[in-house]
Amino acid sequence: MKKTPLYEKHVSLGARMIDFGGWLMPVQYTSLMDEHQAARQAAALFDICHMGEIRVTGPGAFDLLQYALTRDLAGQKNGQIKLSALLTDEGGIIDDLTVYKMGDETFLLVTNATTREADLSRVSALRDEKGFDCRIEDASDQTGKLDLQGPAAEAILQTLTDADLHNIRFYHFAETSVAGVPALVSRSGYTGEDGFELYAAADSTGRIWDALMKAGEPRGLKPAGLGARDTLRLEAGMLLNGQDITTSVCPMEVPYAWLVAWEKDFAGRPALDERKRRGIARQLVGFEMVGRGIARHGHPVLNGSREIGVVTSGTFSPTLQKAIGLAFLDSSSAAPATPLAVRIREHEIPAKIVPLPFYKRKK
Repeated sequence: MKKTPLYEKHVSLGARMIDFGGWLMPVQYTSLMDEHQAARQAAALFDICHMGEIRVTGPGAFDLLQYALTRDLAGQKNGQIKLSALLTDEGGIIDDLTVYKMGDETFLLVTNATTREADLSRVSALRDEKGFDCRIEDASDQTGKLDLQGPAAEAILQTLTDADLHNIRFYHFAETSVAGVPALVSRSGYTGEDGFELYAAADSTGRIWDALMKAGEPRGLKPAGLGARDTLRLEAGMLLNGQDITTSVCPMEVPYAWLVAWEKDFAGRPALDERKRRGIARQLVGFEMVGRGIARHGHPVLNGSREIGVVTSGTFSPTLQKAIGLAFLDSSSAAPATPLAVRIREHEIPAKIVPLPFYKRKK
């Protein structure tokens, strides 16, 4: 299994390590509850070095990405990030990735860990098919990534950088240094809190980790694992690739219709047009349990005796103190008033549809 540059630090902190897509990753250090609450109330630091980074450069870089991705990148400014979808020819989602515009001919794609190779293959194939004049480089192994999330994130990070963090708007970034290490700092994240994602050379990531841990100690910073990352993102209504979205899922079936720029051409567009013409048969909805029980991935959802869907993600929300989840339902059964039950083992536990996100931080 692969190890991130911070593996030894996790072991020394007593983290419980698990296999996550072929990587040895920390799932928790102390407890999921402590790490989750640290992100909501103070700050949490995550090792995300397993994610992918792909550089696209050259005179045809913009044209390639404008065709490869569903989002319209025409108005994107240098220093701005855009979330987009990369589709199969059949209109299924390969990845929901972020596009960093570094310059007019330089872009950085940040991919999910498990889709890195598929993303690279798809973008490269589209370049070759259409003849776009650009270079594609997988920089993942040379790049380290940390996520610093929580209401104290800005105050902690500001002690280690000369960049004016207050002026970095949401989904924007700056190239600067952190703890003396050249780094890219973006105001973004996967928790629903204010926070930053930090990119640096893989072999320098440990220096930034140590500096952040020291600077954050007086403000309640804690290292956090994949367990808290999952409960945080689900509370914020964010999707998990491989569970909530797969190559069998199109953007209109999940809360990603806004990522589709219908005014332009893009790879997979004809298939989406056909799906839209036929009608969308299922929808991803948020729900909370009314009865006692925690829904998990794969549990059937029922309306009376009829099975109408399946749970894709489910957990107990530490912030809301209730069980929540996401589920695909038949579109005819996705209205808020639809009576639901989730089959957990042999029991049918009442649930109800609720708006997303489950949790939204106060500005």
